[in-house]
Amino acid sequence: MPNYFDSYALVMALLLVGGGIVAGGLAANRMLRPHRPTAEKLMTYECGVDPVGEGWAHSYVRYYVFAYLYVVFAVDAVFLFPWATVFDAPGYGFTTLGEMFVFLAFLATGLAYAAKKGVLSWA
Repeated sequence: MPNYFDSYALVMALLLVGGGIVAGGLAANRMLRPHRPTAEKLMTYECGVDPVGEGWAHSYVRYYVFAYLYVVFAVDAVFLFPWATVFDAPGYGFTTLGEMFVFLAFLATGLAYAAKKGVLSWA
């Protein structure tokens, strides 16, 4: 079985060479870059404005829910377009139609739950 372990040796050699290249690049960067820290450079940067107030900021969870709903419906659109092409293929009609109704039922349930919780109101 010498050929079996030779393949592992080749993989380890490639990993070592790759790791050496990455480590060499990082070391060269550290040696060649200028390093002059000042108080202004070490200060926290907030979108071009000097930081004001404490470090704790309140953010509304509601925005994350809107983003989550957007992702859900974007995935829905990505799933619907290929489904339309498969639905047209012979032999897949009723199977894909049933799968799509199950998928849309899950989405409708999630949308009804979000509407019941008041997530879809903007005020």
